[in-house]
Amino acid sequence: MSSNYFGDLVKKETGKSAQEYIQGKLIEVAKEKVFDPNKTVSEIAYELGFKYPQHFSRLFKQKVGYSPQGV
Repeated sequence: MSSNYFGDLVKKETGKSAQEYIQGKLIEVAKEKVFDPNKTVSEIAYELGFKYPQHFSRLFKQKVGYSPQGV
């Protein structure tokens, strides 16, 4: 399946771009993980596939309204 075809399918089914949909799913998982006192924000970011924890923190704050460190 090509990336364009996948993007078109996601858009048709959800009304969101593939990137928006994937980021939304990542944030859902991240919201649960940030309440685990045994994990750092960096550990969560790496588990979710982010190369740099600051990119995860920026996306989290953009989508949720507060930083993952503030939880």
